[in-house]
Amino acid sequence: MKGAFGGDRGRDADGVRFRLFPKPPELHPDRAPETVHVSSRPGSIRRGPSDDRMYLIDPVGKAFRYGLNRTSYGSLFLNLPPWRGEVRPAVEPDPEGHFDHIAIDAPQFAKTHVFGSVRFVLDVWERYFGHRIEWHFAKDYERLEIAMLPEFDNSHVGYGFMEIGADRLADGTLKTFALNFDVIAHELGHLVIYSTIGVPRLSIEAGEYFGFQESAADISAMVAALHFEQHIGHLLEETHGNFYSFNELDRFAELDTNTQIRVANNSLTLADFAEGWHDEHKLSQPLTGAVFDILVDIFQEKLVERALIPRRLAELTRKVEHEADCAAVVQPHFDAAYARHREGFRVALVDARDYLGSIYASSAKQLLPDDLNYVNVAKAMLAADRDLTGGRYRELMLESFEWRGIGRIKVGPRLSPPDEKSHAHSDRTLLPEFTGRLPRLTYRERMMLACGCRSG
Repeated sequence: MKGAFGGDRGRDADGVRFRLFPKPPELHPDRAPETVHVSSRPGSIRRGPSDDRMYLIDPVGKAFRYGLNRTSYGSLFLNLPPWRGEVRPAVEPDPEGHFDHIAIDAPQFAKTHVFGSVRFVLDVWERYFGHRIEWHFAKDYERLEIAMLPEFDNSHVGYGFMEIGADRLADGTLKTFALNFDVIAHELGHLVIYSTIGVPRLSIEAGEYFGFQESAADISAMVAALHFEQHIGHLLEETHGNFYSFNELDRFAELDTNTQIRVANNSLTLADFAEGWHDEHKLSQPLTGAVFDILVDIFQEKLVERALIPRRLAELTRKVEHEADCAAVVQPHFDAAYARHREGFRVALVDARDYLGSIYASSAKQLLPDDLNYVNVAKAMLAADRDLTGGRYRELMLESFEWRGIGRIKVGPRLSPPDEKSHAHSDRTLLPEFTGRLPRLTYRERMMLACGCRSG
């Protein structure tokens, strides 16, 4: 199979250079950023950075984030780009049109890191889809506005925008998400899904749709991160190819050395949500877990096909998830095999990555946003495997979906109203037409919004 980057690496070597951290530098201070080439030609990404698909701004005095907000009088209003206020100075490319010249301790570096990450992830998924991904907001906005908003205790995307905030620590300080590749890739993953599958009607969105959105965004980040040679190298050196051990592959959006937003290698099944659910991020984890298992199983199948590990070791490894005692037996065999076949393990991981990216893109083309559920996703992935490999991995995929309860167990109702961290009926699903459903603001409120004020 031709990988997403395998046949194009020479072409990308002529693209604009950025330096990106596959993992947050404050948590991995021993790792330097990796220099990457995006698909854009030097000269096509201008000051900002900006190009024909997106532009980055660092707004001054932006009182309201994009999406749904309330005035100081409690009235709801929908705030959408563009930002028309003052912005801090744009980042300039070097004379050859690249952005890898900026020192990592310079304030401009975070801006180039955000823009470069978005461009890099979009390249990854456009190659798997095999075509340009048109924004779902294209009828109103030609370009995505990416705004730095460090006071925002989150990061999110929506109709025409991406806003990058920060994690608020217990002492009140903020740790920026601008250098957290997983967070940026996750958010772009939402836009990719909306732009390829579509936006559902709010009246028929169901729990599994919300879970799918979060799972797809996590898978987007996991696959994109596997395009960093540095990240692949660290993963293999850390695990020696035994990915059912606790490792960086399944940790999304690390917040500290022991905490991450979600873990792909989890034990949740739909049985945990049969009586209902509260949080779509947790609801996403059975599907993400199934896809993670498929990635690891296919990686191991490729090791077996290349005679790098014996079949009995691959079968024993699959028991580790459910039989913890197997872990101590399995690891020494991976240690020995990896010591003999480092490059073979790397190639097998890249092949498994490209397989997953390809079937995920292919399955997305078969899905519709309305009434989407996990069974739809599983069927689409099985059909994509049949088209791509003749169904070579059908049985292991079915086993993963079956173990997670996908196809057997129905998810129950939502048990509590969405909180401020929820994306259900959120900013990203709201289209401009939603404004017509909101009460008309008073003249005083409109004047306050026009000047960016929060209070009267």
